[in-house]
Amino acid sequence: MLDSQDPEAEARALKTEAGQAPESPEGPFQGAAPARAGLTRCRAAAFLLSLLAGLLVTFIISFVIPCPDRPASQRVWTLSYNTAVALNFLAVEDLDRDRVRDVLLLYQTSRSSSSTDQSCADEGFSAPCTFAAAVSGARGSTLWDRPVAQDVALVECSVPQPKDSGASSACIIMDTSGSFTAINPFTGQTLWSQPGSLGGNTSILSPLLRVPDGDGDGTPDLLVLTREEEEVSGCIYSGSTGLRIGRRGSLGRGSASGCLLHTTRTGAHYVLFPCASSMCGCSVKRLYEEVTGREHLLSTDPAWESRLPASAPGVPLLSSGAVRHLMHVPGRAGDDLLLVSSEACMLLDGQELTPAWTFHTGQVLRKPSLGHYAPGTVVVAVENGTGVNRQVWLLDLGTGAVLWSQPLPGRPEDPRSTSLLTADQHSVFFFWGLPAGDNQTAAGSARHCLYLFHPALPRVLLQLANVSAHIVAFDVVLLERGRHAAAVLLTGPAGPDAPGLFSVVKHKVKDLVPGGRVLRLGAGGPDSDQAVRDRLSRLRFRAEA
Repeated sequence: MLDSQDPEAEARALKTEAGQAPESPEGPFQGAAPARAGLTRCRAAAFLLSLLAGLLVTFIISFVIPCPDRPASQRVWTLSYNTAVALNFLAVEDLDRDRVRDVLLLYQTSRSSSSTDQSCADEGFSAPCTFAAAVSGARGSTLWDRPVAQDVALVECSVPQPKDSGASSACIIMDTSGSFTAINPFTGQTLWSQPGSLGGNTSILSPLLRVPDGDGDGTPDLLVLTREEEEVSGCIYSGSTGLRIGRRGSLGRGSASGCLLHTTRTGAHYVLFPCASSMCGCSVKRLYEEVTGREHLLSTDPAWESRLPASAPGVPLLSSGAVRHLMHVPGRAGDDLLLVSSEACMLLDGQELTPAWTFHTGQVLRKPSLGHYAPGTVVVAVENGTGVNRQVWLLDLGTGAVLWSQPLPGRPEDPRSTSLLTADQHSVFFFWGLPAGDNQTAAGSARHCLYLFHPALPRVLLQLANVSAHIVAFDVVLLERGRHAAAVLLTGPAGPDAPGLFSVVKHKVKDLVPGGRVLRLGAGGPDSDQAVRDRLSRLRFRAEA
């Protein structure tokens, strides 16, 4: 039986079982090869046409359509003003839409030094008056410059405005008399102005606070705290018109400036301010209802209300000394509070107001600053003491532990420290003090010196620059995102009674590093000073999240 099987039939059967079609001279697959060849030619033609179209588009974009020019940002520039006095105010924002942030500043003079040559009388002020100026961050040229107030008491920029106002935000300026003016930071034009009067014995407390909208115009309102003798009062103004809302409300007895708007974890808003050796407070809802005489939809926090006596709105939390600074710091579930008194720094839970840690200090004159010692490790930079006794501490915000400390002699008029985040989630810290080896602390007897510290090099300080002029304001900022950090400095006369030459100067931080003097704080670290400079020159900075 096996010998009788047809070998060719058996082969055909195996091919069929393997899934191969049997050969058939007249089967349904006859002519498939020519069809496939035609389809291949169509695909090839479509590919070539799409390739040619892509090359054509690339050619048009690259050579025919001009790309917008990025402005050539000068590495250093200086702009000087004659017969003027600079005020301690600096703000940065891209005002001319060239992707480089610009500098806003205030100064007092009789007549503008810019090409506009405006005088105080042009805006109805007596000379000297306060001018506002916008300076190009790329070139150091004046974008606009004009008189805005007689004597400035408070300034708050980036205040939202109604959609039909012609400006998305405004800089709100309050005069010492109580008058309000809103200017468009992009053009310098006045958006609105309201006269006011606070009385001769009334002093204005800083800062100007933005509180939730209470008059229904869609913009945050403005809260101004004032003090007459020991009594602190609150006045609420519309953020879109400057009109006062209701009458003046009482907040109890207070001692100094440094008020803060705090939001509890239930969403309730409270105003906090120093009062003697305590931190006092009042709910914004209660203040609205007192000044308007009607109920407000804002909420209160039951836990906080139980701490606030009905007779006197003071939070009964005693501090070990007079309260000097009060600031927000990041917490695990919202903002916590850092309270700096004459004797200690204390971290308070933002909801329960219970101390998380206390670090005893002696004399903290300047407001502390925040930064990152390592990825995920936030620190607070505290400058304690003056003169040769000045000490700088970096405290772990979570525990209060000292991560770094260094004696750094300085003078009371030195600018406060600041920091800037790097691409690797560290911060570079900038401190002002006396030049190394110089213990002179009398005003005018020594130069100010700018120091740079990086946590990755804990045994090294880099002395960047010396400044002999009086420093009015200072900050280190990113004028161009993802590009370079810039140090912006205002120098000039020390007081309004002696106007003279003042200057605003911008330096690229990276350009200051190669000429910096390396100071060794202990054994170890990089082998050479040049290795330190090279490492710091390669730093890349980033904006805070």
